[in-house]
Amino acid sequence: MILIAEDDMKIAKLIIHLLKKDGYEVDHAKDGEEALMYCSINTYEIIILDWMMPVMDGIETCIELRKRGINSGIIMLTAKDTLDDKIIGLDSGADDYLIKPFEYKELFARIKALGRRSKQVIQSDILEKGSFSINRALQSAYYDKKQLMLSKKEYQLFSLLIENAPNVVPRSTIIDRVWGIDGEITDNNLDAFIRLIRMKVDKVVDQKVIISVRGIGYRMEV
Repeated sequence: MILIAEDDMKIAKLIIHLLKKDGYEVDHAKDGEEALMYCSINTYEIIILDWMMPVMDGIETCIELRKRGINSGIIMLTAKDTLDDKIIGLDSGADDYLIKPFEYKELFARIKALGRRSKQVIQSDILEKGSFSINRALQSAYYDKKQLMLSKKEYQLFSLLIENAPNVVPRSTIIDRVWGIDGEITDNNLDAFIRLIRMKVDKVVDQKVIISVRGIGYRMEV
């Protein structure tokens, strides 16, 4: 089941029509407050949020959804396309970021990839490497027992680097494992996630631990 929060009725009606044609059940909210109301009474696999909505915008709505413990996959729709804008969107708790205008088939591919990942079983054990540890059951990461406040997507990326540390994880592997083999994510989006994780890690670690390997990918120094 999918919830779309979009105040542009022309866009909303088109997306809803196409999603229903592809077999999805869809609810529509015209603003962030209405989206929160729907989420208080229903469980959604995917939530699609337009950034620029009246009353409560997509960023505010996303932050509030995560505060309420709602772990649905969230896709942010926006015309904002700078790296800083993407960082803001992803840091609010969104799992993916789609720039307007877009083709429906691109949105559909993101929905399918995000839906598959939400159904994956997480191993219920703890992995420790150096002073870092991850709890797969809780999807949480720690440094010297201090929790790193990572979003769901940030945790998935961070845990992939930890699991393979100190080896380099290629960009293609990161995209495949975190966004899905048909996930359409740009290098800028991946760099935005890495930058966000670095900012959060830097708050508790006094040395650089996520290393960029030019032309290849990233590795963890643990």
